[in-house]
Amino acid sequence: MIKSNRIETGKIGEAAAERHLVEAGYLIRERNWRCRAGEVDIIAEQDGTMVVIEVRTRRSSSSAAFGLAAESVDFRKCQKVRMVTEIYLQTRKLSGRTVRFDVITVMLGADNTLINLTHIQNAF
Repeated sequence: MIKSNRIETGKIGEAAAERHLVEAGYLIRERNWRCRAGEVDIIAEQDGTMVVIEVRTRRSSSSAAFGLAAESVDFRKCQKVRMVTEIYLQTRKLSGRTVRFDVITVMLGADNTLINLTHIQNAF
C-alpha cells in the first residue's frame, strides 16, 4: 500500500511538471525514458537545448519527516541521471547536443491538489 501511494504521488507530480513545462513552451520529447542503467523522468527541448528534468514530489504532510524534495537529488542521483542521459543521446543519435539538467519539485496537499511547483534550471 505504501509503495503504490508513493508511485501515485510521483505520477501526479510528473503530470504537474509536464503541464508546467508545456505551458512554458517546452517540447516534451520523452517521459519516464528507461534503459538498463536507470530512468529519466522527463526529457524536453527548449530553444534547441535538450533539457533533462528530475521531478521530485512530496506531500505537505511528509515534508517535515523526509526533508525538502530538492534535497533528495544528491550527488549519486545526479551522476546516474547524467549516465542515463548519455545513453539516451547515443541511442537517439543526438550526441553533441547541448544538454541542461533541471529539477522540478512538486508539493501536493493531502487531497492531491498542487500546493507548490518550483522549477530549478541548471540544477546540476
